[in-house]
Amino acid sequence: MTLLQLDGVSVRFGERAVVDCVDLAVAEHETVCVLGPSGSGKSTLLRVVAGLQRVSAGRVLLDGADQAGVPVHRRGVGLMFQDHQLFPHRDVGGNVAFGLRMRGSGRDACTGRVAELLQLVGLPGAQGRAVASLSGGEQQRVALARALAPSPRLLMLDEPLGQLDRGLRERLVVELQGLFSRLGTTVLAVTHDQGEAFALADRVVVMRDGRIAQAGTPLEVWQRPASEFVARFLGFENVAAATVSAGVAATPWGKVPVPDGTPEGERQVLIRPAGVLLTDDGLRCAVESRTFRGTHVALLLRPEAGPALEAECGLAGAPAVGDRVTVTFAPDEVVVLPAGGGGGERAGRHG
Repeated sequence: MTLLQLDGVSVRFGERAVVDCVDLAVAEHETVCVLGPSGSGKSTLLRVVAGLQRVSAGRVLLDGADQAGVPVHRRGVGLMFQDHQLFPHRDVGGNVAFGLRMRGSGRDACTGRVAELLQLVGLPGAQGRAVASLSGGEQQRVALARALAPSPRLLMLDEPLGQLDRGLRERLVVELQGLFSRLGTTVLAVTHDQGEAFALADRVVVMRDGRIAQAGTPLEVWQRPASEFVARFLGFENVAAATVSAGVAATPWGKVPVPDGTPEGERQVLIRPAGVLLTDDGLRCAVESRTFRGTHVALLLRPEAGPALEAECGLAGAPAVGDRVTVTFAPDEVVVLPAGGGGGERAGRHG
């Protein structure tokens, strides 16, 4: 069942469309992460749903009800910001209870709910602690407990882990995923961090210039980027124009095999680094750089023909900078994209 529906939502600041005719549906108990570079419109989209930003066109519906004119505090949504925005003059318990008291909950109900939530987010018994005494990760947990306290029908997260160090961020992503699953919470989050989005989300929405460039499960988006923009945003650099014919793509790197059933014609190809194979015969390249990645070595290769290629190889026997190697391409690591796919197309209804 759809909880949140955006129908043709646009936000304009003068002549500039910050959000441009976006259609999006979020189902109950689903976690959707909106991903995109700065200025793509993702945070504005979140503010629209919260009621903090008026739309220039379109509708926002929650449980099928149009939210036009519904104030923020009556939408039944929770919002957690990147900078936490905790009240420094209140202790942890006072922060978590704030939304409950605004809704008229009694003291006993507040006390029990606060204790329950602090237990849930891993801070049992922290009610009396001062906000200033908390670490960044602890403040994040308090902010989450405060957002969850009134049992919102939709929880929205704005760059929720952006200020935390990498190790803590990775741990909290796992904890959040488990927490939302146990609670059955419906979540709409925005982030620029791909790892965070792909680890947390049931569905990923990639935005560009106010429009949806692609939406799908994390696996779908990762395996099949819909455009050159999405591919490069995800960190893939081996993208080039190509002509596909008879199971082969003619590229600046020469003939590249493509998956069976690939449509013919003028296209673009993405070759994942894992699909650039070091072999005894093939395209000759020089190794420009090598980077240790823990489980493998990332190589930057300069071919005799065509632009630079990113490749991966095992730790044992990895070539050194300046070495000469030859490469071939694995068809199952080749993705054929639309020709000239800039990725700014207007998406239809997703969900």
